[in-house]
Amino acid sequence: MISFLTAGESHGQLLLGVIEGIPAGLELASNDINIDLSRRQIGYGRGGRMRIEKDLAEITCGVRWGKTMGGPIGLLIRNKDWVNWSDSMSPDSSLSGCIPPETRPRPGHADLCGIIKYSHDDIRNVLERASARETAMRVAIGAVAKRFLAVFSIEVLSHVTEIGGEKAKLLNRQLDSIIQDAERSEFRCGDKKAGARMRKKIDEAKKKGDSVGGIFEIIATNVPVGLGSYSQWDRRFNAKLSYAVMSIQAIKGVEIGIGFEAARRFGSEVHDAIYYDKVRRRFYRKTNRAGGIEGGITNGENIIIRAAMKPIATLYSPLDSVDIKTKKPFKASVERSDICAVPAASVVGEAMIAVEIANAFIEKFGGDSMTEIKRNYEGYLEYIKEI
Repeated sequence: MISFLTAGESHGQLLLGVIEGIPAGLELASNDINIDLSRRQIGYGRGGRMRIEKDLAEITCGVRWGKTMGGPIGLLIRNKDWVNWSDSMSPDSSLSGCIPPETRPRPGHADLCGIIKYSHDDIRNVLERASARETAMRVAIGAVAKRFLAVFSIEVLSHVTEIGGEKAKLLNRQLDSIIQDAERSEFRCGDKKAGARMRKKIDEAKKKGDSVGGIFEIIATNVPVGLGSYSQWDRRFNAKLSYAVMSIQAIKGVEIGIGFEAARRFGSEVHDAIYYDKVRRRFYRKTNRAGGIEGGITNGENIIIRAAMKPIATLYSPLDSVDIKTKKPFKASVERSDICAVPAASVVGEAMIAVEIANAFIEKFGGDSMTEIKRNYEGYLEYIKEI
């Protein structure tokens, strides 16, 4: 089973990650990770931080001569901005108080509830860890999971479908075409005309000192039948995927398949009829309104999951707030921030979904080495053909 931990602060020295449960024998190099880290940093509407950082992962342990050894894998991403914060974020007590405390919480952030929960008197102790900077390490860890899934021809892809209310029109488009266009777009959107409208919306928000959110879609292809279970509430795969995506900062809603639209239709317009291909010896559906999951179990169709991201909470025209010490009203503090981070969030979403699929895959076809898992998986595929 795969588990992971991240550590580090937004303006700290570095981000750390440990991923456990990756079997021995998986070919893995830093470049496999850095490709996705660079994808996370692109996108129209990103802030100044992305001009400072150039995220590169270092594999510090768990890999020898290009292959995993079966133990925990350690990852490290250095923060280039640390040079400007080495005293302010130092663990050395002699530097305590070298900058004044931050006392004005920002609406929409963890600032206020965080200082109450952890008994802090400086909001920086909250915002440094609550920051979405943490997702850089999640993307790195997700890239390891993607590398594992690629061995079994499973891909996890994403594209942006909406920013600031401007929606992409993608009907009757093949998935390959949508993803190709999305990867070339600074909005990660497969509809160029929608991208132009998104640009105007982001520019409008920037001019007003505001921010915009949006919706992105994640698609996992070639996922086998049988991941997850209906036997217990916490083993249902749709629940695991939803939990993973909702854990991403600023995500406020998740739907699988046609999601909320299913509540508005007749049953005959929601459920996917079942067919059998005698040549390929497999069951299949002509539609995929279920989003690849029925009864908490993958059904062999593409997994489709969408996430709604709220606008970034840090505004350059800040909302009203109250100083936690003086209790006087103020305009909330302003940290360097993005106007729109939906394209980046879609890459983080890929990472979280990849981890969950890899975890379920190892649970189903468990083994300590890639050789053992491949053997188990190939036997399962033969079994399916005999049904």
